[in-house]
Amino acid sequence: MSHPTHPTLQSSEAGPTLHVTRDRGVVKVVIDNPPVNVLSLSLMGDLMALLAALRDDADARVVVFESADPDFFLAHVDFTLVDDENATADPTAGAPAGLNVFQALGEALRTTPQVTIVKLTGLARGGGAEFVAAADMSFAAIGRAGLGQIEALAGIVPGGGGTQYLLDRTGRNRALEIVLGADLFDAETAERYGWINRAVPADEIDAFVERIARNIADLPEGTIAAAKFALPPGDLAAGMVREHEAWAGQFAKPAAEKAIRGGLAAGAQTRAGELRLEEVMRSV
Repeated sequence: MSHPTHPTLQSSEAGPTLHVTRDRGVVKVVIDNPPVNVLSLSLMGDLMALLAALRDDADARVVVFESADPDFFLAHVDFTLVDDENATADPTAGAPAGLNVFQALGEALRTTPQVTIVKLTGLARGGGAEFVAAADMSFAAIGRAGLGQIEALAGIVPGGGGTQYLLDRTGRNRALEIVLGADLFDAETAERYGWINRAVPADEIDAFVERIARNIADLPEGTIAAAKFALPPGDLAAGMVREHEAWAGQFAKPAAEKAIRGGLAAGAQTRAGELRLEEVMRSV
């Protein structure tokens, strides 16, 4: 099939933390927010702007997200936001009704008309893990990828849709294990739990994702839209409200601020600290 080819999106659409290229209906998005791809407000803004730009783009059929950093896909939400009063005073400001700003990102991804694919070759925790679970499909490299919801170690619960995505994907018992156990899960365990689609050998994942993205993008016109219409994302609205209430209630307590500040002091958001973040946060 023939699709228009666009070398890159305009910089105003892509944002400085994203490198975006196109090839015959496949849009590749490389996340690049060093040192560890922390989910900062600027990165969230760039992702939201990109998803908005793609929503009405008929030439884009598949969107593949990957990382410029081999060790980190997306870290958790930026811990330094604890010092930004504007970021935490009203986390629902500017978000769609019933969602906070963190949930809004996941829902923008979950409801995009394109097929969204995450190629996970490094670590994704907290908000990063929520992003992985919000995508239509996610494939993880064996021996390299890791997923974790580490919020409980800071005295809170996932607040960007994570509880609801996990409940939908893994079931209640495994979701509770992931949220309260707050461990790092390898690709094969995540696959077994239903958290991701498939664990793929690390030396095969590039070719695997490229092949499935190309095969989907080359389907006859209307096929992707028909499949997504027949298989819509579940209605998580009520659960999102419950999650936000649970997250906000815990975040307001002194223990959360103490744990987050302690994590930063102990090495969170440095490369060395993020490679063993669960250990770092349990030491606080």
